[in-house]
Amino acid sequence: MTTPNFRNIKSYFRAAGQWISDTPERSLDEAYDAALAIKAIENEHFNGNKISAEFGNYTESVMVYFEGELNKYLNQARLKLSAFNMSRSVLGLSSIASSKTRNDTITNNGHITKDQNNAVIFLEKLNFIDEVLAKYVEPAPLTTTELPSVTAPLTTISTNGFSTTAPAINLNSSRTQSLDSNRQSTPQKRTGSISDKTSFLPRSILRTLDRLKRELDPKAEEEVVKNFRSSKTKTVVSMKFILLVILIPLLTHQITKTFLVGPIIDHLREGKQVEIFLNKDMEEEAFTEIKRFQEKLEFQILLGTIPKLSPEEKEERIKEKVDEIAEEFRHESASAIKNVFSDLLAGIGVIILLLNSRREIEILKSFMDDIIYGLSDSAKAFIIILFTDVFVGFHSPHGWEVILEGVSRHLGLPENRQFIFLFIATFPVILDTVFKYWIFRYLNRISPSAVATYRNMNE
Repeated sequence: MTTPNFRNIKSYFRAAGQWISDTPERSLDEAYDAALAIKAIENEHFNGNKISAEFGNYTESVMVYFEGELNKYLNQARLKLSAFNMSRSVLGLSSIASSKTRNDTITNNGHITKDQNNAVIFLEKLNFIDEVLAKYVEPAPLTTTELPSVTAPLTTISTNGFSTTAPAINLNSSRTQSLDSNRQSTPQKRTGSISDKTSFLPRSILRTLDRLKRELDPKAEEEVVKNFRSSKTKTVVSMKFILLVILIPLLTHQITKTFLVGPIIDHLREGKQVEIFLNKDMEEEAFTEIKRFQEKLEFQILLGTIPKLSPEEKEERIKEKVDEIAEEFRHESASAIKNVFSDLLAGIGVIILLLNSRREIEILKSFMDDIIYGLSDSAKAFIIILFTDVFVGFHSPHGWEVILEGVSRHLGLPENRQFIFLFIATFPVILDTVFKYWIFRYLNRISPSAVATYRNMNE
């Protein structure tokens, strides 16, 4: 009876130990994501400069919003960076690389091992975080030796207690160039010997005390409330804009079709000999329905459910059905013509909305970034696999065929099977290529661990 409980306790301790050993890597990833969010705001709204009123022509309310976002990401980056340093000091890690890769084999034949690659990625993330945070604090001497450059011809990496020299990997040349330009614009620092930089207490403890001091500041509550209001305003504005984007085309289509386009089309077609069918598909459908009605009528007569009809009575019933079918397809043809003009007006309404909602679009982009950055690596990989399987997966051609047939019927166009098959044979392939390119160029830069999770789940 005690053995299972003892095993459960051991499994709990093992899981807790694994979680603690992963704390440095997890904290560094969260700090890196916060620094990326700050850099994205700088690039999109301040031309790569510091988030400040002097580099952007925005109103006071917009600057309050940007400052709230900046403070949120700065606090997150500093807090997670402090957690990274403290966890490394407590755990006594001798290498920057994750403990998961310590047992990997290291070779000196000119190839980059998995352990070395992880170390280079860690160094690049730390360098990028320092460059972003340096813009918003006064330059101060660094208390650790300068990290190796990831763009140097050779990089020396300490792994498992000994050193290896391997060619450096340029993981993102454009970002490295931007970091070099920012590095040139900052004052010279990181000078002096290690003994001159060493303090009496560990830096992690000092940073933790500094964080506690900021949290105990009387103005800390006001800053939290300010950030909450800014986040709430961003959420409300984003949800309203999403509802407008959905409702405006629908309402515009229905209103114009009912009160504007519909009466005009009915007036033009009234009293004139117009075509009942817009295309051959409608004509074939009507003939099939008439033939089916005749066969059904013969079946009911033979079955005895209705009395036997004379040829004149049978012809009269068929004529009534033909008139009914003709009126139905005449209405469907008119509705297709109305849909064309109503869709055009709905598209114009959406374009006008987008042109007059630039501020809302920027807020929506920031809101979506917060949602995406807040997802775990598994959730990101799950969403990517879901979208790719739905739109470019093995069963996607059936879905595209249904969509194209529905669009053709909505606009009154003939269902061209050759065009549908050609579209299915080309468009999903192009879409799949775009997905893979986006994963390679964008997602691999902002979240390498999500890409690794995606590959493992996809396999």
